[in-house]
Amino acid sequence: MKQNLKIAILMTIVTTVLLGVIYPLVVTGLAQVMFHDKANGQLLTRDGNIVGSRIIGQGFGGPGYLHSRPSAAGNGYDATNSNGSQYGPTNQKLIDRVNADVARLHAENPSQPIPVDLVTASASGLDPDITPAAAEFQVPRLAHERGVSEQQIREIIQRHTLGRQLGFLGEPRVNVLEVNLELDEHFPMNKRAAIR
Repeated sequence: MKQNLKIAILMTIVTTVLLGVIYPLVVTGLAQVMFHDKANGQLLTRDGNIVGSRIIGQGFGGPGYLHSRPSAAGNGYDATNSNGSQYGPTNQKLIDRVNADVARLHAENPSQPIPVDLVTASASGLDPDITPAAAEFQVPRLAHERGVSEQQIREIIQRHTLGRQLGFLGEPRVNVLEVNLELDEHFPMNKRAAIR
C-alpha cells in the first residue's frame, strides 16, 4: 500500500510539472517565435494605440462606420463573455429583436434585401467579419456619411474581403475593423465620431 501511494504521489508531481508547467511554457514559447502576431491576438494599432483585434468583433454604432453583426456576448462584444444568446428560434425576445433590426435596416436601405448576418448574432457573439452581401448593403449609407462615391467605399471593402481558406473552406468575409480603420484613414469624419 505504501509503495502504491508513493508512486501515485510521484506521478502526480511529475505529470503536474510536465503537463502543467513545462508543456505550456514550450507551446507558448513556440507560438511566440513562430506565430507572434497570432499568439498575441492579432492586435491592430492606430497612432500607437491598440484599437482592436483583427479576430475579435467589436461594435460600431456611428452611421459613418461599417456595422458588425449583432452580439450577444455579455454587454455587447464583451470578449470575456463570449457566448451566443441561447435563445431558440421561437423565443419571443429573439423574434422581437430581429424584427426591430429588420425594420431599422429596411428604413436605411429599403430597396435591398437584408443579409441575415446583419440581424443574427454569431455563436460566439464576437465575429469580426460580415459577409460581402452585408458590407454591400451598407455601402450607400457609408458613401453618404463620408461624402464619397459608393465605388470608393466598395474599393476599400474589396481590399479587406478574404476568400475561402484553401479555396474551399468557409465563405468569403469582410473584416469590419479593418474597413473602418481604412475609412477613417482615407475619408476621415469629425474627431467626435472617429474610432477611439
